[in-house]
Amino acid sequence: MLYLLLLLCIILRMSIAHPILQKIAQRIKGARSERKWSIRELAERSGVSPRFLTTLESGEGNISVVRLSDVCDALGIPLHDIFAPAPDLSRGVIALVGLKGAGKSTLGKAFAAQQDMAYSELDELIEEEAGMSLGEVFSLHGEEYYRRMELEALQNYLSRHDRGVLSTGGGIVTHDKSWELLSDQCITVWLHASPEEHMERVLQQGDQRPVKGRANAMDELRLLLQSRERLYRKAHIHISTSHRPPMESVTELVQEVQNVGG
Repeated sequence: MLYLLLLLCIILRMSIAHPILQKIAQRIKGARSERKWSIRELAERSGVSPRFLTTLESGEGNISVVRLSDVCDALGIPLHDIFAPAPDLSRGVIALVGLKGAGKSTLGKAFAAQQDMAYSELDELIEEEAGMSLGEVFSLHGEEYYRRMELEALQNYLSRHDRGVLSTGGGIVTHDKSWELLSDQCITVWLHASPEEHMERVLQQGDQRPVKGRANAMDELRLLLQSRERLYRKAHIHISTSHRPPMESVTELVQEVQNVGG
C-alpha cells in the first residue's frame, strides 16, 4: 500500500512538472521581476490570488487560459508570446534593438571585440544593397521600400553569418517579417535608456534631426518610446544603459547571453 502511495505521488509530481507549465512559470516570473512587482501587486492587477500566482511561478499551477490571459494583460504580454518557440541559439548571432541613442554601436562594438566576433550595422548593409545612402533611400523610395531592403539585407546577413553582433535600426520591431526573423534566428537584446539620455547621446553624435524644427521634440520622443516599448519587450534580453559606464552594460550583456544560451 505504501509503495502504491509513493508511486502515485511520483506520477502526480511528474504531471505537475510539465514542460509547458515550467515555461509559463519562467515567463511570468521573469516579466514580473523585470517590472519589479511583488506577487501581491501582480495579484491586484490581474485579479488572480497571490497564493495561486506563487504556485504558478513555481511551475505547479495549472492555470486556465482565461486566467492566464488576465495575468498576461496585467503584465502587458501578448498571450501567444508565452508559448513562442525559443530562439535558435546554435547560430550565435546577437541582434541589438532599441532607439537611436540606446548605445547599440558602443556596446555592440565592445561586446564583439571582447568575444572575438564580427560587428555589423544593418543600416550599412542596407546602403550596400541599395547602392545609396539611407537618406536617398527614404527621399527617393520611401519607408516601404526601406523596409523591403531591410528584410532583404537581414536575410542575406543571416545566410552568411553563423556568429556575430548585428546592430539594427530602431523601427525594425514594427516590421513583422524582419522582427520574426530576428527573434527566430538570433538572440535579441533590447538596449534602452531614459528619454533624456537618448536625446543627449544623439545630439552628442552631431545629429540635430531629432530637434530641428521640433518645439516638442522631447514629448515626441517619450511618445515614441512608449508606443514601441511593448514590441521591444519581446526581445530575449533587456538591458538598461542609463547612468552606467558602457563596460558595465557589456558585462551584464555577457552574463545574460550566457544565461539564455545555458
